[in-house]
Formats: sequence, structure tokens, C-alpha cells
Amino acid sequence: MLDQIFDYLHFHFSVEAPIVLLILVFLEAVLSADNAIALAAIAQGLENKELERQALNFGLVVAYVLRITLILTATWVQKLWQFELLGAAYLLWLVFQHFTSQETDGDHHHGPRFKSLLQAIPVIAFTDLAFSLDSVTTAIAVSQETWLVLTGATIGIITLRFMAGLFIRWLDEYENLEDAGYVTVALVGLRLLLKVVNDSLVPPEWFMISAIALILAWGFGKKRPVAELVQEEPEKSEVPK
Repeated sequence: MLDQIFDYLHFHFSVEAPIVLLILVFLEAVLSADNAIALAAIAQGLENKELERQALNFGLVVAYVLRITLILTATWVQKLWQFELLGAAYLLWLVFQHFTSQETDGDHHHGPRFKSLLQAIPVIAFTDLAFSLDSVTTAIAVSQETWLVLTGATIGIITLRFMAGLFIRWLDEYENLEDAGYVTVALVGLRLLLKVVNDSLVPPEWFMISAIALILAWGFGKKRPVAELVQEEPEKSEVPK
């Protein structure tokens, strides 16, 4: 029984395995910056910090299950362009919803707003799944050892939770960071769409990483006024009874 499971997961430990695992974890961390800021912006649609943390925790547990399912069925999923089209449409819909939302007093758009935790969790989980359509393909290209990809995904989801927690704090501090996050979501959505239309049109990873780095640099370029931070803090810190 164990032999069959190991064969299915391609569990063959070698000297190169730790090196490949480090590469996979590094790729997860680098490719997760845009994902983390998107999830943080979505979680901010809840009315206080405690609910935001719960939404990320529960949402990423569901996202982890979906990621594992995606990895185990990757060979089949990669043959169906419909999945990438749905992922692209979903991400671009999030971007459209953000930039067409009513602007706040500070002339800034905001992401979706949720009335309960149960509304936010599936949005977080499916957003991560849409991002994973691209990152899982990259991971499988690095290694055909399924157990290594699964291990990398496990470490990656933990890293993602940590990064999303940082971005939630930074979203309160930097004026353009939320808009920057949704621009990176648009880039990922357009990349998935190009894969469906014509794979040769897909920009290389180095281009995506460079573009995302420049966009995030713009997002971190301007801090919110102190008065605005003081005004928002009480609204976000209250926990409903």
C-alpha cells in the first residue's frame, strides 16, 4: 500500500532533493508577493482586524486543500484551457470590481466588502487557487517529484499567510498599496488569458517579477497622512459584540 502511494507521489529521495525543495520554496516566496497583497486587500473588506486574521487563517486552510488537489490533478488540469480562462476571468473581475468601486474620502478605491466571515473565506480561497494555476505549472516544471511539489506548496502557504499578515498592516500605512496590489492581480489575470489565447505571447517569469517589483515600489512610495491613520484605526479595531 505504501509502495503504491510513494509511486503515485514519485517519492524517490535523492541528494538533489533538498536543493530542488529550496528552489521550489524560493519560487513560492517570490511568486507569492502579488498573491499575498491581493489576499490582504480582500481580507480588509471585513470590519475589524480580528475578522481579517480569521478570514486569512480559514481562507488559506481551504486554499491549501484546493492547492493540493490542483497539484495531484495537474497533469489533467493542464490539458484543459478552460481552467486558465476561468482563473483569468475571475482575477480580472476582481480588478474590475475594485477600480469601479465608489471612491472613499481620500479618493481611493476599495476592494470587496463583506458582511460576514463566511462571505470572505471562499473569495480568499478561490483567489489563491486562481494564482496557483500559474505557480503550480512553474513548480512542476522545476520538479516532477510530486512529493517535493507538495512539500513546497505546504511551506509556500505558510509563507503566504505570513506575508499577507504583513501586507494587511502595510495597506493601512501606504496610500497606493491597495491599488498597486490590484494592478499586479491584473497582470496575473492577463498572463493566464494570454496562455489561453497563444502560449507564445506569455511574458517570461523575469518580466513578471520585474513588473511586479516596480508596481509594488510605487505602492510603497507614499505613506498615508497621520490624521487619516488615526481616523481609520478605531473603525478597524472594534470587534462586534
